[in-house]
Amino acid sequence: MRIPPVVTSPALAALLAFSAIPACAEMVLTSPDISEGTAMGEEFVFDGFGCTGPNLSPALAWSGAPEGTKSYILTVYDPDAPTGSGFWHWSLFDLPATTSALPRGIGKEATLPEGAMAARNDYSQNGWGGPCPPQGDKPHRYIFTIYAMPQDKLGIDETASGAVVGFFAHAAALGHASLTATYGR
Repeated sequence: MRIPPVVTSPALAALLAFSAIPACAEMVLTSPDISEGTAMGEEFVFDGFGCTGPNLSPALAWSGAPEGTKSYILTVYDPDAPTGSGFWHWSLFDLPATTSALPRGIGKEATLPEGAMAARNDYSQNGWGGPCPPQGDKPHRYIFTIYAMPQDKLGIDETASGAVVGFFAHAAALGHASLTATYGR
């Protein structure tokens, strides 16, 4: 009786290795206030820089964090701002791992979860800074991203910029999810 040869193809070995990995949930970010690819309402618009909105943050919820998540970072970034470097509208960090949602109006009508902090946005404020693109500019994209972090605290304080918070998020996140809304005037 002849025994067939063992297949040693690298592609087959990789396929077999991946088939042994259990499927893991993917992070998802949702909002009852904003939807992927659609325009944000006037209630979220900044009050300043030529805009006169109520400057409320939208409600957000997330799920599917990877195992080992000890805190979250939330950022809102406008890559279309005419600055050469985009515009940070919101950066929250040290959100406890037990947090899975934020109500509308954080910092104005609701408070951050205990231990969480807001970094300085590009309006030089610690908190939500709503959209206010230049008059007549094409609608800008506002990318809301939640990052699952492997540490309880980043070790920075409220004087940190959105870019510094973004650095920590991109350097160590276990997973992330994004939602992009638009706004133009």
